[in-house]
Amino acid sequence: MESNAKKLLEIQSLRTYFRVEDRIAKAVDGVDFDIYEGETLGLVGESGSGKSVTGLSILRLIPNPPGFIKEGNILFHGKNLLDLPYSEMRKIRGKEISMIFQEPMTSLNPVFSIGYQLMEVFKFHQNMEKEEAFERSVEMLELVGIPDPRKRMNDYPHQYSGGMRQRVMIAMALSCKPSLLIADEPTTALDVTIQAQVLDLMMKIKKEKVNAAILLITHDLGVVAETCHRVVVMYGGKIQEIAPVHDLFHDPKHPYTIGLLKSLPRPDRARQDRLPTIPGMVPEIFHFPKGCKFCNRCDFKMEKCETIEPELLEVSPDRKVRCHLFEGQKHGTDAK
Repeated sequence: MESNAKKLLEIQSLRTYFRVEDRIAKAVDGVDFDIYEGETLGLVGESGSGKSVTGLSILRLIPNPPGFIKEGNILFHGKNLLDLPYSEMRKIRGKEISMIFQEPMTSLNPVFSIGYQLMEVFKFHQNMEKEEAFERSVEMLELVGIPDPRKRMNDYPHQYSGGMRQRVMIAMALSCKPSLLIADEPTTALDVTIQAQVLDLMMKIKKEKVNAAILLITHDLGVVAETCHRVVVMYGGKIQEIAPVHDLFHDPKHPYTIGLLKSLPRPDRARQDRLPTIPGMVPEIFHFPKGCKFCNRCDFKMEKCETIEPELLEVSPDRKVRCHLFEGQKHGTDAK
């Protein structure tokens, strides 16, 4: 990232909770990060870490009930999205900020054709007539690799495979060339060839719109390494580490980040029968430890980790880590 890049989006102390009977599930619990103009920011972590809820919160798509944004600010071009009326948010969704959802079958309306749903984007946000919207929709389907796109415009979601439905969602999200694209596992259902094409298309459209940015939510650290400028690592609804992508892969600080990277297969390592793993599983949301959310799976656990939650510390001008190992250290030491 360029040092003089401006902030496109600022998330400040975001807390998104869900009511579960008589309890409150803290899915996102005090998240702070920025997205800069022209940046691709990776948001990584295991399932249940709060990544998707963070993305949905930006667009205020949390179903209420049971979910609600308890507090925080989401500043887009300096304007707090949480203060906007519903009518203003509708104008921003799909045009200025788009999202590729993780589950395409539940995001597409089963009673409308694919063409109808694509054309709605152009007619609502760009005031196009039906004929022009149809042609643009065909172009978008062709761009994401749908064969015979003109004919497939008349088909319904159930007539598309899972991967093709995902490509339709990508076409919708990219139609208006948004300033911010939130991509939630955008290539999960795609084979590696189409995956590469879709990632290239996302990056191409980002470059076509001046100062556009992408928030890439993914489990695939290989995709992160290839496409992102910075990485935010989440666990237990909290940010555990923020770092430039090169620094994160070559010098991970947080024990959780270290565990994620060690579990990746690497050609430069000696052959191993089993890859290293992080012990245990992500706890249910009501059963995270009281102190550090990762302490029950951490190889470096100290006594205070169980009762005192560490702060997100700035260990260098462009790196932050939430770990007791780095308290009192300006630049930190390696926990490996």
